[in-house]
Amino acid sequence: MAEHRTMQRAALLDAARSLLSEGGTEALTFPALAERTGLARSSVYEYFRSRAAVVEELCAVDFPVWAAEVEAAMAASTSAEGKVEAYVRRQLELVGDRRHRAVVAISASELDDGAREKIRAAHGALIAMIVEALGELGHQQPRLAAMLLQGVVDAAVRRIELGAAEDPPVIAEAAVSMALRGVLGA
Repeated sequence: MAEHRTMQRAALLDAARSLLSEGGTEALTFPALAERTGLARSSVYEYFRSRAAVVEELCAVDFPVWAAEVEAAMAASTSAEGKVEAYVRRQLELVGDRRHRAVVAISASELDDGAREKIRAAHGALIAMIVEALGELGHQQPRLAAMLLQGVVDAAVRRIELGAAEDPPVIAEAAVSMALRGVLGA
């Protein structure tokens, strides 16, 4: 029984990712989740009490996976400068991933304070990854530099998500270049 519930919950989360990435937060409804999973609408409520609860669960499951991918890319580099480049580049490579599109859609939705706090904590963990490399590069306030660096990444992500005139690789190269020049003080 527990295994069945775990599989159903995973199917609901996968359906939620798809709905969010395809149609944004408006598409994430319990009737749509029920239709995608073949469950009765009332059964969806047995797993999640609200849309916010689905969002919280997605954040709890997906953000650590996404962050681990960024961290792995950074770990593959031996220099602080390489870590900064990997930090920016990997986040931008993940923009097309369903998990990322779902997180972006989630960020734009109406969330309760608990869900917003979980998203803030997850973003804080992402920013914390780059602080050490920025300290190695000589920044006197590496946490502030990390937050500003993440601002460059976030702006590039929004540009890619909006389907800007520039191709995503062009946006990524511009963001990496800007980030490196900024963190190196060039």
